[in-house]
Order: sequence, then structure tokens, then C-alpha cells
Amino acid sequence: MANTPLAVLDLVPVSSGSTAAEALRNSIDLARAAERFGYTRYWFAEHHLNPGVAGTSPAVVLALTAAATSAIRIGSGAVQMGHRTALATVEEFGLIDALYPGRLDLGLGRSAGVSPRLLASPRLQLNKTLLQLPGASPQDYAEQVSDILALLAGGYRSPDGVEAHVVPGEGAGVQVWILGSSGGQSAQVAGANGLRFAANYHVSPATVLEAVEGYRAAFRPSAELSRPYVAVSADVVVGPDEATARELATGYGLWVRSIRSGDGAIAFPTPEEARKYTWTGADRALVADRVDTQFVGSPAQVADQLERLEEATGADELIITTITHDHADRVCSYELLAREWSRR
Repeated sequence: MANTPLAVLDLVPVSSGSTAAEALRNSIDLARAAERFGYTRYWFAEHHLNPGVAGTSPAVVLALTAAATSAIRIGSGAVQMGHRTALATVEEFGLIDALYPGRLDLGLGRSAGVSPRLLASPRLQLNKTLLQLPGASPQDYAEQVSDILALLAGGYRSPDGVEAHVVPGEGAGVQVWILGSSGGQSAQVAGANGLRFAANYHVSPATVLEAVEGYRAAFRPSAELSRPYVAVSADVVVGPDEATARELATGYGLWVRSIRSGDGAIAFPTPEEARKYTWTGADRALVADRVDTQFVGSPAQVADQLERLEEATGADELIITTITHDHADRVCSYELLAREWSRR
């Protein structure tokens, strides 16, 4: 399956006993390594008020990463548009593209995914309060995407006919993506605008088929894309053998629990720290889908699972997210997978 590109999605995880500064340095180091290993693109996610995740501003980290790499595509996976404007987004990415042209992916998301049971979470309510100006309300997502595309193309006009030209930004060689977890608005907007679509299997495994089918059904050819293009994400840990990989992945369930409980991502625990936690039935049910669909094992085992995901979804590209406590283990996981994938 060497013809199917592999990409990286990085949350900039902070390990227990470490710091955000170390996490950022590790991510830039991993981006350099991913470029050497042959990964096609390197994306950063956006998260807020999560002590265990340092990826709060994709544009800032992308600028740093662009300077540290030379060829790999870099991008956001995704910018959360629920608290942003189209103009600010195009200006930020236009600045990066001006210095590193032809390498930038602008991945757009509506906002961080929130299940109904978490809507009353005090942390998430505070997150919304602090990110949005008082009295402000998000623009309709479809309108935002249309405005971004118009600003990039130089064709923006206000309702009363006033032009807006973004410099730098207008005419930038930025590749626009939409990220989504279902067949709802995100998939529909991506398809209707003829954009590339990334389906978040690693966030919502149960709805990945709905997401890609909704996108393909809504797809209309555009000047940039004549046919649908789908990337699918997966959580992965690869070790030299299955036992080692499973040990490295021990902290994943506890880390997911911290996110889904509404408390916010904890610093990624060591296997020893994770084993000390006393699990309840409710805890296990909360994380079961994520833990059950994490691909953990030897290079051959994980590559086999990724091939099955590719076949089930018809993915044109696979996006890999790997989190381990030790940075060296994370780099090794990506290297082992790339080496195995290139042999197929």
C-alpha cells in the first residue's frame, strides 16, 4: 500500500513529569523525523484549556515547524472556526505561505467535538466564554468557508459590493481541507465546495463511514479537485513487537477518559501511573470505542489494520496520530510504520 500516503496529526501532547516547552520541542523534532521517514504532511490540532495538550495555536506552531523542515506539507487539523473569523484565518495562513509557499494545508473545523453529555461541563463553558468576545456569536460555518475561499481567490465582495483583498493571503497556494466526524454539515460543506475531506475516525469511530459517504454524495467538482479526496485518521502505536506496543499504549485509555469526562486532557501518563487507576464500569464504557479502535502492535499487525480501514472507507490517504509517554518511543513508532508501509 505504499501508493497510499501516510500523514501525521500531532496534538502536541505533554507527558507527565514534562513541560509544554518540551512538548513543543518534541513536536518539531518529530516533524523533522516524519519528513525523513516519508510522511506526506504534518498537521497540528487545536485544543484549549487542556493541561496535557500544548497545541493551542496551529498557525504559531506551523510557522515554527516550517522553519525547521524543508519539504513536508504542514497544516492545521483543524483550526476551530467557532471562535474565529474568515479574515483572521486567511491572514494568519497567508503570512506563513508568504515565506514557505506551496506547503501549507488549511484544515477547517467547526469547533471541538462535544457530546451532549458534556454540554454542561464547567470547563467547556469557560472555554467558550474565554475564546469568544462578549456578545459575539459564530458565523454560519458554510458562510465562513465560502468567505475563506473567496478571500484566498481574491473574489470577496461584501453584500453591498465592497471588495476585500488580503495581503499576504490572496492568491496563496494554500490547500483547503474540511475535517469532520459525521455526515453532517462539515461533510456537506466539503463536498459542495469540491474540497478535500478528512474523516475523524480517531475521534468518532462509529460514524466514519457515514462521514465519508455523506461527503462523497455531496461532492461537486471544483477548479482544484475533479473527484472526491478522503483522508481518514487513526490512533496508532507501533512497537518492535505486540507486547512492547501494548505496554507503550497503556496510558491511552486513561488519557481518553480525562477528555471525555469533560475535565480536560491530563498529561499523558506512564504505564505505571496508568495501572494505578481504579477503573469503574462507567469509565470503561466511556472510552471503549476509542480503546477498541486504537491500532496497537508490531509493524505488520498495525499495517494490516490500516489496510482494512483503508479498504472499508476507500481512503485516499491515512492520517496517523501516535501518543506515547516517551518521545523516543513515539518517533520510533512512526519510523517502524513508515518502513513497513513502504514495503507493501
